[in-house]
Amino acid sequence: MLTLASKLKRDDGVRGPRASNPASDSARRVSVRDKLLVKEVAELEANLPCTCKVNFPDPNKLHYFQLTVTPDEGYYQGGKFQFETEVPDAYNMVPPKVKCLTRIWHPNITETGEICLSLLREHSIDGTGWAPTRTLKDVVWGLNSLFTDLLNFDDPLNIEAAEHHLRDK
Repeated sequence: MLTLASKLKRDDGVRGPRASNPASDSARRVSVRDKLLVKEVAELEANLPCTCKVNFPDPNKLHYFQLTVTPDEGYYQGGKFQFETEVPDAYNMVPPKVKCLTRIWHPNITETGEICLSLLREHSIDGTGWAPTRTLKDVVWGLNSLFTDLLNFDDPLNIEAAEHHLRDK
Protein backbone atom coordinates (compact mmCIF):
# COMPACT_ATOMS: atom_id res chain seq x y z
CA MET A 1 0.00 0.00 0.00
CA LEU A 2 2.71 2.47 0.90
CA THR A 3 4.01 2.94 -2.58
CA LEU A 4 5.31 6.43 -1.78
CA ALA A 5 7.59 4.94 0.89
CA SER A 6 8.84 2.34 -1.56
CA LYS A 7 9.44 5.07 -4.11
CA LEU A 8 11.40 7.15 -1.57
CA LYS A 9 13.62 4.18 -0.68
CA ARG A 10 14.13 3.32 -4.34
CA ASP A 11 15.04 6.95 -5.19
CA ASP A 12 17.49 7.12 -2.27
CA GLY A 13 19.13 3.89 -3.45
CA VAL A 14 19.48 5.18 -7.01
CA ARG A 15 20.96 8.51 -5.89
CA GLY A 16 23.35 7.04 -3.37
CA PRO A 17 24.17 8.73 -0.07
CA ARG A 18 24.55 12.24 -1.53
CA ALA A 19 24.16 13.18 -5.16
CA SER A 20 26.43 15.96 -6.31
CA ASN A 21 23.94 17.46 -8.78
CA PRO A 22 21.74 20.00 -6.91
CA ALA A 23 19.29 20.22 -9.84
CA SER A 24 18.43 16.53 -9.57
CA ASP A 25 18.15 16.87 -5.76
CA SER A 26 15.53 19.62 -5.99
CA ALA A 27 13.58 17.69 -8.63
CA ARG A 28 13.43 14.66 -6.31
CA ARG A 29 12.91 16.55 -3.04
CA VAL A 30 10.00 15.22 -1.02
CA SER A 31 7.91 17.54 1.09
CA VAL A 32 7.76 17.30 4.87
CA ARG A 33 4.04 16.54 4.51
CA ASP A 34 4.70 13.51 2.33
CA LYS A 35 7.39 12.18 4.67
CA LEU A 36 5.00 12.52 7.62
CA LEU A 37 2.18 10.90 5.69
CA VAL A 38 4.18 7.75 4.94
CA LYS A 39 4.53 7.16 8.70
CA GLU A 40 1.03 8.31 9.61
CA VAL A 41 -0.74 6.23 6.96
CA ALA A 42 1.04 3.10 8.19
CA GLU A 43 -0.02 3.92 11.77
CA LEU A 44 -3.56 4.71 10.64
CA GLU A 45 -3.97 1.44 8.77
CA ALA A 46 -2.67 -0.49 11.79
CA ASN A 47 -5.09 1.27 14.19
CA LEU A 48 -8.21 1.74 12.09
CA PRO A 49 -11.55 1.37 13.93
CA CYS A 50 -13.50 -1.69 12.78
CA THR A 51 -16.27 0.63 11.55
CA CYS A 52 -13.95 2.54 9.20
CA LYS A 53 -12.36 1.84 5.85
CA VAL A 54 -9.75 4.03 4.14
CA ASN A 55 -9.36 4.17 0.36
CA PHE A 56 -6.51 5.87 -1.51
CA PRO A 57 -7.69 6.42 -5.12
CA ASP A 58 -4.06 7.05 -6.10
CA PRO A 59 -1.60 5.19 -3.83
CA ASN A 60 1.13 7.68 -4.81
CA LYS A 61 -0.90 10.57 -3.40
CA LEU A 62 -1.19 9.89 0.31
CA HIS A 63 -2.42 13.45 0.84
CA TYR A 64 -5.84 12.58 -0.58
CA PHE A 65 -8.00 9.73 0.64
CA GLN A 66 -11.58 8.69 1.20
CA LEU A 67 -12.96 7.36 4.44
CA THR A 68 -16.08 5.24 4.85
CA VAL A 69 -17.66 5.08 8.29
CA THR A 70 -20.27 2.39 8.94
CA PRO A 71 -21.48 2.84 12.54
CA ASP A 72 -22.39 -0.36 14.39
CA GLU A 73 -24.27 1.40 17.21
CA GLY A 74 -26.30 4.52 17.93
CA TYR A 75 -28.73 6.50 15.77
CA TYR A 76 -26.72 6.03 12.61
CA GLN A 77 -26.23 2.26 12.96
CA GLY A 78 -26.33 0.52 9.60
CA GLY A 79 -25.59 3.70 7.64
CA LYS A 80 -22.63 4.17 5.34
CA PHE A 81 -21.03 7.61 5.32
CA GLN A 82 -18.32 8.77 2.92
CA PHE A 83 -15.74 11.45 3.75
CA GLU A 84 -13.12 13.06 1.57
CA THR A 85 -9.87 14.12 3.22
CA GLU A 86 -7.23 16.34 1.69
CA VAL A 87 -4.02 17.05 3.55
CA PRO A 88 -2.64 20.53 2.71
CA ASP A 89 1.01 21.27 1.96
CA ALA A 90 1.37 23.05 5.34
CA TYR A 91 0.44 19.86 7.21
CA ASN A 92 1.10 19.24 10.21
CA MET A 93 0.90 22.88 11.16
CA VAL A 94 -2.63 23.08 9.72
CA PRO A 95 -5.35 20.42 9.90
CA PRO A 96 -6.54 18.28 7.01
CA LYS A 97 -9.59 19.48 5.09
CA VAL A 98 -12.46 17.02 5.50
CA LYS A 99 -15.84 17.00 3.79
CA CYS A 100 -18.76 14.61 4.21
CA LEU A 101 -19.85 13.39 0.78
CA THR A 102 -22.95 11.61 2.07
CA ARG A 103 -26.01 13.75 2.61
CA ILE A 104 -26.92 13.34 6.28
CA TRP A 105 -29.19 14.84 8.93
CA HIS A 106 -26.70 15.33 11.76
CA PRO A 107 -26.20 18.12 14.33
CA ASN A 108 -22.46 18.37 13.55
CA ILE A 109 -22.58 17.98 9.76
CA THR A 110 -24.36 20.33 7.36
CA GLU A 111 -26.30 19.09 4.38
CA THR A 112 -23.50 20.47 2.18
CA GLY A 113 -20.88 18.35 3.98
CA GLU A 114 -19.21 20.83 6.32
CA ILE A 115 -18.11 19.21 9.59
CA CYS A 116 -18.00 20.62 13.10
CA LEU A 117 -15.25 18.74 14.89
CA SER A 118 -12.94 20.77 17.12
CA LEU A 119 -9.77 18.92 16.15
CA LEU A 120 -10.33 19.99 12.52
CA ARG A 121 -10.15 23.67 13.50
CA GLU A 122 -6.87 25.54 13.43
CA HIS A 123 -7.98 27.59 16.42
CA SER A 124 -10.71 26.59 18.83
CA ILE A 125 -12.05 28.31 21.89
CA ASP A 126 -12.00 25.17 24.02
CA GLY A 127 -8.33 24.48 23.31
CA THR A 128 -9.03 21.11 21.69
CA GLY A 129 -8.36 22.28 18.14
CA TRP A 130 -5.64 21.16 15.78
CA ALA A 131 -2.10 20.86 17.10
CA PRO A 132 1.04 19.65 15.30
CA THR A 133 1.04 16.63 17.61
CA ARG A 134 -2.23 15.36 16.15
CA THR A 135 -2.24 12.79 13.36
CA LEU A 136 -4.53 11.35 10.70
CA LYS A 137 -5.43 8.61 13.16
CA ASP A 138 -6.91 11.28 15.47
CA VAL A 139 -8.95 12.69 12.57
CA VAL A 140 -10.36 9.28 11.59
CA TRP A 141 -11.20 8.35 15.19
CA GLY A 142 -12.82 11.78 15.66
CA LEU A 143 -14.98 11.36 12.55
CA ASN A 144 -15.95 7.88 13.69
CA SER A 145 -16.95 9.30 17.09
CA LEU A 146 -19.36 11.75 15.45
CA PHE A 147 -21.71 8.81 15.01
CA THR A 148 -21.47 7.47 18.55
CA ASP A 149 -20.46 9.75 21.40
CA LEU A 150 -19.68 13.19 19.96
CA LEU A 151 -23.19 14.28 19.00
CA ASN A 152 -23.26 17.95 20.01
CA PHE A 153 -26.72 19.30 20.72
CA ASP A 154 -25.53 22.29 22.80
CA ASP A 155 -23.56 24.04 20.04
CA PRO A 156 -24.59 22.35 16.77
CA LEU A 157 -23.49 23.25 13.26
CA ASN A 158 -26.83 22.07 11.86
CA ILE A 159 -29.27 23.75 14.28
CA GLU A 160 -32.37 22.31 12.60
CA ALA A 161 -31.10 18.73 12.96
CA ALA A 162 -30.27 19.28 16.64
CA GLU A 163 -33.68 20.83 17.37
CA HIS A 164 -35.42 18.04 15.48
CA HIS A 165 -33.56 15.43 17.52
CA LEU A 166 -34.40 17.13 20.81
CA ARG A 167 -38.06 17.37 19.75
CA ASP A 168 -38.41 13.84 18.38
CA LYS A 169 -35.64 11.29 18.81
